[in-house]
Amino acid sequence: MGVYEELIERGLIAQVTNEEEIREMVNAGKAKFYIGFDCTADSLTAGHFMALTLMKRLQEAGNQPIALIGGGTTMIGDPSGRTDMRKMLTREDIDHNAECFRKQMERFIEFGEGKAQMVNNADWLLDLNYVEMLREVGTCFSVNNMLRAECYKQRMEKGLSFFEFNYMIMQSYDFYYLFQNYGCNMQFGGDDQWSNMLGGTELIRKKLGKDAHAMTITLLTDSQGRKMGKTAGNAVWLDANKTSPYEFYQYWRNVDDADVLKCIRMLTFLPMEEIRKMDSWEGSQLNTAKEILAFELTKLVHGEEEAEKAQTAAKALFSGGTDDSNMPTTELEEADFDEEGKATVLSLMTKAGMIKSNGEGRRLIQQGGVSVNDEKISDVWHTLTKDELKEGVIIKKGKKAFRKFVL
Repeated sequence: MGVYEELIERGLIAQVTNEEEIREMVNAGKAKFYIGFDCTADSLTAGHFMALTLMKRLQEAGNQPIALIGGGTTMIGDPSGRTDMRKMLTREDIDHNAECFRKQMERFIEFGEGKAQMVNNADWLLDLNYVEMLREVGTCFSVNNMLRAECYKQRMEKGLSFFEFNYMIMQSYDFYYLFQNYGCNMQFGGDDQWSNMLGGTELIRKKLGKDAHAMTITLLTDSQGRKMGKTAGNAVWLDANKTSPYEFYQYWRNVDDADVLKCIRMLTFLPMEEIRKMDSWEGSQLNTAKEILAFELTKLVHGEEEAEKAQTAAKALFSGGTDDSNMPTTELEEADFDEEGKATVLSLMTKAGMIKSNGEGRRLIQQGGVSVNDEKISDVWHTLTKDELKEGVIIKKGKKAFRKFVL
């Protein structure tokens, strides 16, 4: 099985433009492809996982990745999948975020001479002359076609600014520039990017002729990756300071039964012959599959040692294990207690970031969603003493979020 056939079996490919050319180039290790990452935060998220693992798979097969940092496009903001305009960032913020991205990407792909490259589209987009850009590129785009694009649909409901309308042209210009200056012959992206990506393919064809178009290959991955990595409205970060290895492990340990095997296929590097054997798993076996998924992905991002610690901590809470030394823990100080040496559960949960407000905490307690050492509490002003906290107390929110508190 070639790497292209493996991508198909893993469920990573949604649409392609030139399938036979793509198959031949990818399997022969001759693809020089790019994936774009806009720097909207100082950490990548679990939603970027699919792109990162895809780059790793293709590099291991001899293909050359280009990680395109969107220093220029981030200044506009991708309207895809948005009902409102993205926050506008400063150039300094974008540059800082780009450096953070590089450090995280180095865990997945190898940069260097003849290996993966990292480029920043700020290097060419920010120097463009607006009138020259309109004359060179604007004539290649039909406004009618752009307005029909999937990436603009949600924004059209509330109003699409001309500012954001330019994003497709900027992204298309990236492929055109990379094709001419870096020999890039392929692009990858989520299927909600299909219109933007076709724009780049068409721009190259119109500017450089049909012969150039034959070398312009667009391959599209499923947008499932963009749906991953969010829980309760919050991103699951790859930065351990934002999402601890244990929290990261627990996120994947708690994926839905219907998604676990799909995630294993798409995101892990387990051999397909091993994954095929899991297709018949059901019931308690799916819990085993979730543990495999969580361990493999935590190992990939945070290393094997942290993955083992996270797994041990999870078993201490959920599977009757006794070693809770690796459980997420908040250490308390004298200032956390009142004059009587007591602290409310609400104040502890707020301190640890388990709740955003006392109002949220009160509702959870009233609904039976908070427990202390596995016993549900009903008093919204339930307190814990210093003596109780010397040995450590585990506060649990719902079925998945918990934390150990110690004095």
